[in-house]
Amino acid sequence: MEPITLTTERLVLRPFTAEDTRAVHQACQDPDIQRWTTVPSPYEWHHAAEFTEQVVPDGWRNGTMCTFAVLPREGGEVAASVAVTLRTFSGTWEVGYWTAEEHRGRGVMTEAVGAVAHWAFVRLGATRLEWRAEVGNRGSRAVAEKAGFRMEGVLRAALVNKDTLRDAWVGSLLPSDLGLAGTRSYLPAAGEDGRGSVSAAL
Repeated sequence: MEPITLTTERLVLRPFTAEDTRAVHQACQDPDIQRWTTVPSPYEWHHAAEFTEQVVPDGWRNGTMCTFAVLPREGGEVAASVAVTLRTFSGTWEVGYWTAEEHRGRGVMTEAVGAVAHWAFVRLGATRLEWRAEVGNRGSRAVAEKAGFRMEGVLRAALVNKDTLRDAWVGSLLPSDLGLAGTRSYLPAAGEDGRGSVSAAL
């Protein structure tokens, strides 16, 4: 898959490069990122270099993980990271993200997730976007909810973090949640939407 760049009102989302290694290393020193995400702890320089120089380009190349560096449009260093990873070949992708501490509380990640979600539905043909986070990660959950994800419950032992299985919140976003047509018809379970009717793909 060819890497691309997305833009929003305030942000530029582009693939990470080796030049971003220092910014990634610095951001991932944050205790909250190390606690609530699956980045290594302690987070060393070689972890950041492997991420920017190997993990990100490999994911784009094989089309299974598309990772974006999030930067202010007016310029500056990396403010956040957001990625979509292929979960099933039926079209489910999972979104994951972190935000550098100094950029939190400004709606940066909600804006970035919205842009990537729209792109995933339109360009990747995603049928469902899934969000998962360890139970208790209220910051990540707040972003997901603001971006339109519907919370679906708790999955037991569904997330591995620091070699420990942890319970995870799970939420989903469908193309129709963003006013987009899906690539396949969808038949909700009877009673779930009050109708149990078919949503036709256009």
